[in-house]
Amino acid sequence: MNKMNRIVSIVILLLVTISTNAQDKKAKELLDQVTAKIKSYNNIVIDFKYTLNNYKENINKESKGNVIIQDNKYMLNFMGVTKIFDGKKNYTIVPEDEEVTISSLNEKDDSSITPSKMLTFFNSGYKYSWDILQDVKGRKIQYIKLVPTNAKDQRKEVLLGIDSQTKNIYNVIEMGKNGTKTTLTVNSFKTNQPLSKNQFTFVPSKYPNYYINKLD
Repeated sequence: MNKMNRIVSIVILLLVTISTNAQDKKAKELLDQVTAKIKSYNNIVIDFKYTLNNYKENINKESKGNVIIQDNKYMLNFMGVTKIFDGKKNYTIVPEDEEVTISSLNEKDDSSITPSKMLTFFNSGYKYSWDILQDVKGRKIQYIKLVPTNAKDQRKEVLLGIDSQTKNIYNVIEMGKNGTKTTLTVNSFKTNQPLSKNQFTFVPSKYPNYYINKLD
């Protein structure tokens, strides 16, 4: 490679680096806006659709659910199971088995994932970059690509779709290293809703014939 070609290569590399850094900065700014928006709400009520696909294994599943979140408390209804977290304990209610499992949250366990964490999971453990802009029924959805920094993570990458106007999360697409693709799409996103004082309280009298399984 002659001197001129080396100079051209260096210039191109610098331009690519500058462009990449600018895109990463844009991605970080947008993620910060999403986080600030989430923290500004008193509560959030979400109806969602969840799909799981693995074409090699011929797996194609779809489920719907809903979740109510206030601070670190939540009530999740998904696949026939209700999970309640009142700030101290988890209550998993399974009508099919007529069983309630009660357990404490280990706050030191970083792997403990709650719905409230899911709304801001992207703030640590990922490298991020600006991705495509997609038009979804008139809504501009900007995608941010997240690549896990932990080599043991079984996810190859995560695409976070953000509504450019509202700065709310539209969907989360996870691509597994084994070819599995899961997508959580927000069908309805409501905020600051009137909630019952007992919204996140487990009431044993509602489950008179259930087996209560206390893990701790």
